[in-house]
Amino acid sequence: MALTQDEIKALKPDALAPAETTEKAETLGQTKAAMPFAKCFVSAMLAGAFIAFGAMYFCVFLGDPTMPFAVQRLVGGICFCLGLVLVLCCGAELFTGNTLLICAKAAGKICWADTLKNWTVVWVGNLIGALAAVFLVFMAGVAGMNGGAVGEAMVSVAAGKVSPDWVTLFFKGIMCNILVCLAVWIGFSARTVADKVLGILLPISAFVAAGFEHCVANMFFLPMGCLLNALGVGAVDAVTFGGIFYNLSAATLGNIVGGVLVGLAYWFIYRRSKAAGK
Repeated sequence: MALTQDEIKALKPDALAPAETTEKAETLGQTKAAMPFAKCFVSAMLAGAFIAFGAMYFCVFLGDPTMPFAVQRLVGGICFCLGLVLVLCCGAELFTGNTLLICAKAAGKICWADTLKNWTVVWVGNLIGALAAVFLVFMAGVAGMNGGAVGEAMVSVAAGKVSPDWVTLFFKGIMCNILVCLAVWIGFSARTVADKVLGILLPISAFVAAGFEHCVANMFFLPMGCLLNALGVGAVDAVTFGGIFYNLSAATLGNIVGGVLVGLAYWFIYRRSKAAGK
């Protein structure tokens, strides 16, 4: 019995073509928007924890202050990739990746209410998951590793995220999510776990190395740094609740802009004419 074209395509080891990936992004956006609240929220909590685990790994590596800057940036960025690998390979709802729902919105498959509801639920779920990870990491004594140097690195990372001006943080957020959404896009096109992992490494390690701002990662970095700082690690008031809000407001808005730019660009190139012809 001869295989159909769709069956042959499904068996091909090649990654999806850009047009196919864009169509998949639309379909996934529609599915994500229709997900029941409880499932979406718990899945978002998992994503928040997964990204936090990547952030923890990054901080553990930075716990050796003798390493050269370039080594810290490169290897630390690779360590952080753990978070998105878990999200894409294990399955979870991540706010920064879900900004690509804009593809389904542009195609008319979901409305603004669906889009904003998903973003809100997932953002809050990511926050709760990241805070749960803060508790687990703190209770596990990770900050005490290497004579407390890991804890000092956690506070230093957090303090560095509240010191730039708001506009700089906003544009760091845009740059971050351009790279994150390109990594997610590669994940959409991949056919195997190996494809996804390899595709994630360069764009994610690049945004970490450049010091861009990822709002979900900061849901771990900032509360963890604030907690340790309150317990006497680092300079007094290096990280405060006000600083956490200051960073997250800029990073979140920047992440939305970055993700929307990526999603709309690919939708315009590969799907706009088809949507207009319906």
